[in-house]
Amino acid sequence: MNHDSYPDAYIKSILTTTKTLALVGASANPARPSYIVLKYLSERGYKVIPVNPGLAGQKILGQEVVASLKDIREPLDMVEIFRNSKAAGPIVDEALTLEPKPKVIWMQLSVRNDEAAARAEAAGIKVVMNRCPKIEFGRLSGEIGWQGINSRIISSKKQVMAARGFQKRVIGV
Repeated sequence: MNHDSYPDAYIKSILTTTKTLALVGASANPARPSYIVLKYLSERGYKVIPVNPGLAGQKILGQEVVASLKDIREPLDMVEIFRNSKAAGPIVDEALTLEPKPKVIWMQLSVRNDEAAARAEAAGIKVVMNRCPKIEFGRLSGEIGWQGINSRIISSKKQVMAARGFQKRVIGV
């Protein structure tokens, strides 16, 4: 896999098949990006399990925080790494010990560890690096365009709102 550029179909397939994920590096601080992503993905129907040894046993957005991946007692579709590139290696190694193994390792923006990615891919796990699932979900669903962010699509068509109030879009299959 070329980790410098991902086809939209690759990202879309991950986001549409993932149901349960672990967010390693979760924060209870609402101003932190990991909290914002955890909240966003939870609101889009994903089960997000926060992982942070310093907060283990506490709750973030109603989900109990676990200390490590090995403390999760259910299969994971994805492990999202919200730690630095060096820390990503040991996290990937821990994910590789899980049974069943997760289907995806996702490293957040600015996180890239090619050696860890190679180990995961050798085990049959898809890898995404230096990307944010919140941003990718918003981009692929069209939701990001509602916020005035450039979607690289020029259109004179006005988005039609189906109902009043805040809406959440989904990624079409």
